[in-house]
Order: sequence, then C-alpha cells, then structure tokens
Amino acid sequence: MNSGNILVAAQLSSLYPSSNAVSLVLQTERRNLPLPPPRTDTDSSSEHASYSSTFYAPHTGTILLRVIHAGLILELISLSTDVPPIRFVFPSAVLPAPAIFTWGEKELHILAVISSGSLFRLVLPTVNPTRLWHDPLPKQWSREYVVKNVSDHFYGVVQAQGLLCVVIGLTNGSLIRIEAENIGDDNFHDLWAEHVYSPSSFLGTLTSYLPSLQSSSSAASEILSIASKPQPTELGHVWTLSRDRTLRLWTAKGGCVASKALSLSGNASDESYVTSNGIKSELLGAEPRNLLRVFGNGGDDETTYAVAFTPTPSYPQSGGYFQLVAINSDQMREVQTVECSAPSAHCHLQDFIINDDFLYTLWERQGSSMTERTKLNIAATGGSSAIWETATYGEETDLTPTNLDELLRSPGSLTDKFMTAILRPGVFSPLTLRTAVEQYTDACLSVSGSHPPPPLTSSHPTTAENIAAVVGCTVTLMQDPQTGALQHDRYWNALKRDWEGFVARCREVERSARWPLGLGKGKSRDEVIVIERERVGVYVKEDLPLTVHRYLSDSLPVEPHFAVLDILWTLCDKIGHEALQNLETRIVDILHQEIAFSIVDIIEDQAQRFNFKASLDEPSEANIIARLQGIEDLDGAVRIILDLVAGFEQEVKREEDEVELLLPSSRSDWTTALSASYIMTTVHARYDICIALVTLLFFLADDLKEWDPSLVEEVFAVFRGLAMLRSVARQPAADTGGEQEASDEILTTDDVIARMSNMHVSRNQARFVPTFPLLHRLTGQSGETTELPGAAHRFLDASGVLQSTSPARVTQFEALFCERLRLLGYYEVAREMLAWLPRTPGVVFIAACLYINIGRAEDAAQLMEKVAGSFGRDSGLSLEDAETLASVLPGAVLFDSEFTFYIHASAIFRSNGLTQQEVSFIRLALSVAPQDVDTSELWFGLIRGYIDLGFYEDAYSAIIATPYDSVKRECISQLVYRMCEESTIEQLMSFNFATFSAEIEDALAFKARNTDPRARPFYSRILYTWYTRRGDHRNAARTMYQRARKFQENTAQSTDVIALMEEQLEAYLLAINSLSLLAPKFAWIVIQAPPSAMIDAESHKRRKLSKNIPDSTFTGDKHDSEIVNLSNIKYDYTLLSTRLWLIRRDPTLLSAADVLLSPVSIVLRLGQANQFDMAMATARSLDVDMSELFATLTSQCLRLSRNPETVLQEDTSDWLLTDNVSSWPGSPADRGWRYLRVALERHDNAETDFKYSKTAFETILSSDRSSPPPPWLVHSLEENHHEYLIRTSLRYDIIESALEHSLSLLRQANTALSRAPQKAASVTWLPYTLIDQVLAASAQNDLTTRGQGLRTELQTEVNNRVKRMQKMSRFAV
Repeated sequence: MNSGNILVAAQLSSLYPSSNAVSLVLQTERRNLPLPPPRTDTDSSSEHASYSSTFYAPHTGTILLRVIHAGLILELISLSTDVPPIRFVFPSAVLPAPAIFTWGEKELHILAVISSGSLFRLVLPTVNPTRLWHDPLPKQWSREYVVKNVSDHFYGVVQAQGLLCVVIGLTNGSLIRIEAENIGDDNFHDLWAEHVYSPSSFLGTLTSYLPSLQSSSSAASEILSIASKPQPTELGHVWTLSRDRTLRLWTAKGGCVASKALSLSGNASDESYVTSNGIKSELLGAEPRNLLRVFGNGGDDETTYAVAFTPTPSYPQSGGYFQLVAINSDQMREVQTVECSAPSAHCHLQDFIINDDFLYTLWERQGSSMTERTKLNIAATGGSSAIWETATYGEETDLTPTNLDELLRSPGSLTDKFMTAILRPGVFSPLTLRTAVEQYTDACLSVSGSHPPPPLTSSHPTTAENIAAVVGCTVTLMQDPQTGALQHDRYWNALKRDWEGFVARCREVERSARWPLGLGKGKSRDEVIVIERERVGVYVKEDLPLTVHRYLSDSLPVEPHFAVLDILWTLCDKIGHEALQNLETRIVDILHQEIAFSIVDIIEDQAQRFNFKASLDEPSEANIIARLQGIEDLDGAVRIILDLVAGFEQEVKREEDEVELLLPSSRSDWTTALSASYIMTTVHARYDICIALVTLLFFLADDLKEWDPSLVEEVFAVFRGLAMLRSVARQPAADTGGEQEASDEILTTDDVIARMSNMHVSRNQARFVPTFPLLHRLTGQSGETTELPGAAHRFLDASGVLQSTSPARVTQFEALFCERLRLLGYYEVAREMLAWLPRTPGVVFIAACLYINIGRAEDAAQLMEKVAGSFGRDSGLSLEDAETLASVLPGAVLFDSEFTFYIHASAIFRSNGLTQQEVSFIRLALSVAPQDVDTSELWFGLIRGYIDLGFYEDAYSAIIATPYDSVKRECISQLVYRMCEESTIEQLMSFNFATFSAEIEDALAFKARNTDPRARPFYSRILYTWYTRRGDHRNAARTMYQRARKFQENTAQSTDVIALMEEQLEAYLLAINSLSLLAPKFAWIVIQAPPSAMIDAESHKRRKLSKNIPDSTFTGDKHDSEIVNLSNIKYDYTLLSTRLWLIRRDPTLLSAADVLLSPVSIVLRLGQANQFDMAMATARSLDVDMSELFATLTSQCLRLSRNPETVLQEDTSDWLLTDNVSSWPGSPADRGWRYLRVALERHDNAETDFKYSKTAFETILSSDRSSPPPPWLVHSLEENHHEYLIRTSLRYDIIESALEHSLSLLRQANTALSRAPQKAASVTWLPYTLIDQVLAASAQNDLTTRGQGLRTELQTEVNNRVKRMQKMSRFAV
C-alpha cells in the first residue's frame, strides 16, 4: 500500500488581517477614467482573489501575489516571514497576469497592466529580508507607461517575460510586445518600445477582407493563453494558444513565425466541442485560462516543449487531455497525448505546472480543489496511459443540515452549540464569518423598518460577539392570541431556522473562498503550492495513518497486517452512526471517572448495560466473528494498530543538528498554520481508527478476560491521548488574556527620517494582532522548521500524550501538556484536559494552580493541602507519580518536606493576590517548621497577611506571639497604619501594646508630622486620642498644638481658608482642654520654635529654652525649642477665632494682603462692626489698647443722641440688642450711654490710668463742644483726674468748664483740707499754675455773665485758699 499525498491549507484572513496591510494608491497619467462597476457576486467577498500566483527567491522567500477587489487592488503577502502585507490600489482593474521579478538582491519589481491601457512597474526594496517592502521606498518607486495601441478600456492576456519585456495578447489575435530599452531610476522613468504583431496566415489575411467571416475569424484567433520559457532564460520567444486550438510561436523581431493547429484526441474528439445554444463549436471557451506551459529539457538538448490542455466538458471518462509539443527552431510537432484521470471528469482545470518532470494539475471539483500529478515521459510518443496520483484535502467538517441535526441532539444552549460549530478551526475563515454577518445584518435591516433591533445597529468588539448578538435578534417569543400562553416551541423553531440560514450563508461564502485559482512553486524542489481565493495550501505526503484511513474510507484493500481494520470498519458501518456516537459518549464518560476496577471488568459491565450487539443483525455479527477468527494473531494485530495510531515515522526521531539549533527560526505564521492543519487532519484520522479499535473491545467484551490486560489498558490510554489532542485541535481562536499584543516595531533615527521623507508615518500605527487557534499557538512554540509530515510528527511526539500505557496512570508528558495549556491562558481547555486524567498528585497540583487562575481560591487551597501529603519520606508515592509531580514543580524536583511545600504554596497564592489562602499556608508551614529553621520571614508574612485581610485581632496576637523582636517592631507600624487607614481607631485603642507603646507613639508621631493634616486618616487626632486614653495630657496638647501649627503653614497655599482655620481652631481648643487638665504650674508644653516667617508680629513672647550645649554640637538646620504655656495657646485661639469671625463676615478679606490681621486691626475692625462686646473681650485677651475702641463707642452714643434711627438701622446686636441692654429703661440713646458707662466701669480703672474715660471725654468734646459730657463721666474724671478735666477744657477753649472744674477742684481740696489734721495741711498740693492759666484765659475771653461770676468766685476761692494756707503755715510753725 503506497503512501499518497494530501492537501493542507491555511486561511489567509486568520493570518494576515486586512487591517494590518499597508495600502498605497497609484496615480495615472490618463484622465477621466470611469468608476469601476459595482460587484454583482453576492456569495463572495471583495477580499476574495480573482487571480493569484507565487514567487520565490532565496533572499525574499515565498511571496504570494493576489488581485482582489475586482482587480483594483494588488496585494503582496510574504509566506516565509511575518512581514505585514502591502497593497497597491490601481486606477482600473489589473489584467491577468501581473508578475514579480528580482533586480539583484536589493529590489523587487512588479509588472502589471491595467484595463485602462497602462503598464506599471513598481519597485520595492528587499535589502532587509525581515522588513522587505516596509523599508523606505525609492523616490520613483511607481513608474507608468501608457500603452499606445490599446483603447482606454480593453481586455487581454498579459505575460511578463522577465524584467524587460511584457507581452499582451488581444481578443483579435494580435500581440503587443513592449520591451524596455532602459530601466529608469530615481531620476528617470523607464523607456519602453512598443510593437504590434498579427498572426501571419493566408486564411487570416483573406478573411480580413470578408465582412461575413471577419467576426468568426477574430473569435477563432482570440488568444486565451500566453506562455514563455521560465526565468531565467535568454530565449525571448513566446507561445500563444488561441480559441481555435492553434499554437503559435512569436519571436521578438519576426512576430508570428510558426503556428500549428493541435489535433483532437481520438477518445474525446466529440466531447471537446463547446456547446452553445445547441450548436457545437470547435472553438475553446472565451474565458482566458492557463492552458499552455513551456519548458526546456535542460542540458545540451535545445528542444523546447509546450504542453497544451484541451478540455472535454462532456466526456464522462476524464476532464480533458494534454498534448506535448516539441519545438525545434520554428518547427513544432506533437510528441504525445496524456489523457486526464477518471476523477477529473466533469471538473474544471484551473491551472497546471511542470515541476521536476512531474505534471501537476489543479482541478475545481464541486467548488473545492483537487490536485493530480503524473510523471511526464518526454521520450514516449503517441498516446500514453498516464498514472495519475490524486490529492485532496483530508476529511473536512461540513455543516450540512444533517450534521446540524446531530449537533443539536447534544445537551446545551442552542446558540452555544452553533457558535462552537462555526468557530471550530478550519470550518469557516474569519473573512467568511465577517462577510456572512454583514450580509445577514443588511438583510435584517432591509426588513426591520425604521426601528430595527438594537443589536443590528450596535458595534461589537469581535466578530464572534457580533454573530452571537445579531443572529436570532429578530426572533421574538410570542403569545398565543387565544390562550395567552408563551409559544416556546415556535420560538425555538424560528431561532433554529435563523441559525441554519446563517450557517447556509456562511457555507456559500466559504465555498466561494475555497475556489481554486492556481499552482505555484515553493522553496524546495518538489514543493507545490495550491492557491485558492482565500486559502493557500501545499501538496504534501500523507503519513501512514492518513493513508490507511483513506483506503478504509474509500473501501480500498489494505495491507494484510491492517486487515483487522477492514473488519472493524465494517463493524462500525453495521453498528450505525448513532450507536457509534453513543458508544463514544460512554467511553468518554468512563475515562472521565476514576478507574477503581479492572478495565476489562468495566468494559464487560458497560457492554452489558449498552447491549452493544443488539444493534447488529445475526448474519452481520456472524460474518464479523468469522472474519476475526480468520486473524491468526489478533493480539499482534491490535498492537500493530496501536503502533499505527500512536507511532511516528522513524526519520523524525533524529535530534536537531547543532548548527540548526544555533540558527534563528524561520518559521512563519503560514508554515505554522500548515503544520497545525496537518496535525488536525492526522489526529482526526488516528482518532477514527482508534475508536474503531475500542469498538472491537466492546464487541469482544465477553472474551477480554483471555486478553493481556496491559494491552486493553494501552488501547484506552491511546484513545485518551487522541481524544485530548482532538479536543485541542477543535479549540477556536480566542483571546485568552495570557497573550500580550505584539509591541510596536523599534524604529531607528534613520527609519523615522526615511518615513517622514516618504510620508509613510501611518505605518507606525498599532497593528491588529490576530488570535490564532490553540493548536496553531502550540505548534508555533515548538520551533520546528522541518517539512511536513515531519514537523507534525515531531509536535505529536513532543506532546507526549500518546506515550501513556494505562488510563489509570498519568505520565509526566501528559501533566506537562496540561500545565502548558494553563500557562498559555487556556484555562477552560486545561480544565477539560485535566478531566481526562486520574487524580494523581501531579494532576491535583495543576488543577489547584488552574483553580487559582479562574478565581476558585478555596478549592485551590483544598487541593494544595491534599498535595502536601505527597512530600517527605513517608509520602508513599510511586516512582511514576513522583516523576509526574516533580515535572510540574520548580526545578522539576520534589520538595523534601511538607514545610517547604507549604512555603511554595503560600508563595503561589501571594503572587496571585490571594492573601487569605497565603496566610492559611503560612500557618501550616509554621505548624510543621523544624526547630532550627529561621521562620522570621514566615512570621512577617503571616502578620502582613492578617493586616491585609483586616484581621487585626489575629495580627495583634501574631505580633505578641512571634519570637522575633525585629518582626514585632517592623510589623507594629504596619498594623497601626492600616488600622488608621481603615478607620478602626476604637479597636486600635483597645489593644494593650504593653511593651510597645513607644513604637506606637513614634509611628503615629512620624505620620502626624509628615502627612497633610487635612488628609485622612488624621494621624494627629489619632495620636491625641492615644495620649488622652493613657492620661498623657501634655503630649496630647502638644500633638494638637502641632496640628494647629501645620494648618497655619498650609493657610497660604489653601483655597479653602475658612475650613482650614476651623480645623486649626479645633486643634487649639483640644490643646487648651488637655492642658487645662493639668495643674497650672505644669500647664505647658515644649515644641520646636517655628521659622521666623511663621511668627506673628504681635504674638506673645514665649520663653525659649537655653542651650547649655555648645552650638557646634548642633547642625545648622536644627530649630530652637520653646515653652508654650496655656495662656499662649489661649492667646492663639482667641486671635484665630476672631480672625475667622471677621473673614466669615467679610469674605473679601481672603483676597486682601492682610489675611492674618494683627490684634490691633482685629479689635478696630470689630469696633467698626459695632461688635463692642466681642471687641472688648478680644482686646482684654490679646492685651490690646482699647482707646480707639472706646472712641468709636462714644461716637456711636453721640449719634444715638442726635439721630437714633440711623444708628438703629445698623447692626447693633452685640451691644444695644443684647438681653441685658435691652432690659434697661430709657431711650436707645440712654441705653447707649449706659452701655458706655458700664464698659468704662468694667475696663477702665487706675491700672489704665482711666485713659478710656479720657478718650470718651475727648471724643465728646471733639464732636460738639456745646453739648456737655454726661455728668457720670465728668464725675468719674473729677474723682480720679480732676486736673485732666481742667487741661482738656482749656485745650478745647471751653473756659467756663475750665472755671467750673477748677472751682470744683479747689472746693474739693478745701474740703479735704478741713478734714485733714492741721499738721498735714502744709503738705497739700494744688495745681496753682494751671489755675492761674484758667484765670488768665478767662480774663482774655468775653465770658458770659455766668462765666464772669465763676471767674470771680474762682478768684475769691483761690485768694481765700492762699490766705488760709498762710495762716495754717504760721500755726504749724
């Protein structure tokens, strides 16, 4: 049984999203070009290629050229590197076929002819193979030549014959040859020479003069294909094949120099005609196709060979035939005819190539690709019976209605099942899904009216979310109009039909995407690339499982040692698909359970429960038993099948050469996708073979006790491994969260300059990173670059999941495979894989780590505790379980004890932010810690964990319990800070901290000093509470006073001064309260003296502590200390409270320069505001002179006396309207004067030298000399400062008052003299000089009669006084 070939392909839209391509728009010299016509094909996408080819060069790798968007865009994709694609937007459609050529190793040239009659040469740099065309473009990278001999809109076939020649075949049979006389550069354009040639035949010349035959002749000579010898070649000839099957040879100078009409094959002569309207025509179809190839034999043989294909659409035996024509000079002769194979019947040839003496063909068969090849024997002549090797794609999932019905039988959500089916890798490409959902949305919007469902008009981040939201959104749950019951059945049927319609739309688009386009050559000599509209694949060798599976599926005979598989295939066919699915489900359930019994007993029990043989009729059962009995060594046959599905080819077992290991990997996303596709195909084939083998075990369940139990276990172990791989292969593309987006490309200075100069700045935009299927990611990480199937076999072998020999055991490879999935971020897939494996310690550890990743921390902790028993000398682990567990641990080494594992587990939980579980395992570690181990780090982690969790009681207990003082000191501050931040102050104060009070106070004091007092938590308040609770009132007062100082420092920078001052006021008040609890002689605190800028100009003087230590001992930045007593704080409190009152009354003070008003200014402002009670109290507290205040108050009293209404309209709430003043009798003026009298009695005395009374007196005199001062005021001054009254009256020129006060003084002195002892009379004193001044002043003024009488009386009293004093003096002597 010979191994065949198979096609594997990758979807371009999943590898190279269109959003990543750089687009460049080309300009043309032609003007007024018409707009391209709209697309008419609704089943395809504009991203589907209409033409595609490949190009390979050693320095560029394989490049794919695609023509998309109805020919308007030409796209280049690198299949060998991960360089983003580039697109060129042409003014009109590109004609087939554009070509790529290299100019040395520095440039890549693209030659393309467009339908508007222009030839473009695009020059791209290839100096850097890792960037290719993304390097700075040349100045004239786009060069246009306008073809002269064509119209503005023409159609033809283009063949680029190297860098210097382009040939265009026209529909009239003519040939335009355009040759480059000079290739331009950055300064000059290309210089082209254009020649037009016509076919040289007498018939053509004759029919040109006959109008009736001219059209038919033109159609017959229409050129369908052009070919030339492959590059590099010096031969400038081209060959054409026209519709009349005429092969023509065209030279550069002579034009058409030879022609030959190809003969018809005898077997298919009638079927080679094209039928149109019931009339047979000898002409080929008018569609240009690849019907002609030219190649040379090589060596000294100068013969050129042309291979032409003639289709036979109606021939039932084949799709056509090839004719080999030998060409010597201008002589052409047919050498042989090669008939196509029977599978090609009714197929359409898309392309063919000759590669290494093999003829490869690409057929379109019912919308899919089929490739064949045959050995081309040039030496043979005449007709030859070619042996064709057919290659198609492996078994592909097609979501037919039947398959969808089977899918819906499984449990689960209908939407989830459909989404899983359409997102499975290889079913539909991302472009297909995007196109289908856009078409579906447009269709729904067209029938939804003006109010479409919101999902139709909403944007969605991914295509999958868009599909899930849109499909079925127009289906609503209706009620029965008669009963009102909800019609669930109709709803589900409508939803199912909606999904089925969407799937059918996807199938149509995908069918168009898989339409074959052409063949290409790859890097290696025998590599053939298959190109489709939206996929690119390769023609590769089948491995043995694929070959066997193909033979079994096609009912072909297999080799004798695989004969048992033929029997098993028949058995599965007789059982039926549904019974086989049920059996598969049962097997999966068995392997998902813990195997506690013999696998043979389990199979026997399940076979009886399932009644396996009931689905077989007796003849079929007897036939199968008979055939099985014909197998001589059934045990050996089963082992051969196990080797088939779990084994790999011998040559892939070799190790990589050291040189290859040192070289960087050249694997691209495309080659990785091909490997993933091949792996998926071979895994599915192996799985089908293995499920057939398991079916045999159930069929022979009664006889399994005679089998080797290890063989039965190995069958199930291999099935488990294949099932795991199959599940992984079916995982769709998804954003796992573990993959980071690719970083932006690193640009050098030269790159930036080059991009700016070329205006390609947009190339630096963020690229969309495609999300690959899981199998693609796993394959890409393997780093293998060998050809298929070797790369696929190496991956499967490296996975290790097929190396297990029993389903009851787990190998380290299986555990590492699951761990790898977890580390990649595919948590759900990893969970599914772990469900297949028994719960060995290694599996349990991976499951615990997985639970951590998905947020099930409690379950993870339970599993970790179970794993802990697997360490130490008495663990009882088997050797295999120990190896498996060690493979997933750090360093692949088992821990020596539970203690070290607990530490590792706690570190895992800590790294994932699971503090509660971390603390739990730290406690476990401490419980089993050896005596000689330093556990300080564990204690620190335990306390820190308790603090983070908010378990402050436990943290406090742990601090007390830890034997390490350093840990205690370090953790106390953390505990205090966290409790303060969480506002658990009451709990903090309840803790004793017997021996750590100093640490607590230092921690709180540090925060109180260095944090903003306005920011929570308020550490100064907390520290105040701490001191107060412990009776340390001095430190409590100091804390609050320092808090007030910090508020004062922040006043200038704050925007809310009022709130700041309120906080400061509260701090002063608390400090006063604390100091008030101390004895007066101890009511003081010591603080650092503030900077000079912070000291008020009129603040109380405070006693600085003297330094008895030399200044040299201190550094220059040390502040002096000062003693602040209770009166100082009260002073500050009063000053601040008054300032705050004024600012609240007049907010404009905030913008003034004197926000911090001086005490004198404060008292004055209060007086001006009629706040006399507050002003006097403030002045007394601040020790401020109140003269101005009493002057203001006296003025207000005078105003009351003259115009009381004006004064009463002002704010008099602080003096006239108080409860006390309001109770006084009399008018407002009387109450005002009484208020002044009481204020003077309270605040004016001998200590003040009655200066406030004097101020009031002078204020009255200054206001109105004619109004006498209140008698009580005059009386008060007469009693205390009589002389002042006399002088003031003289100063204000009130002579009569001066006379009165002098007379009163004299009489008062006489009265005192009469009461005094006679001996003391001589010591009495009177201001005689002042009295003389009064008398003198009165003599100079015109006095009234009363004044003259007072003067006379005063003069008399003075004379009498003098006489009396003289008499008493004599008596005294």
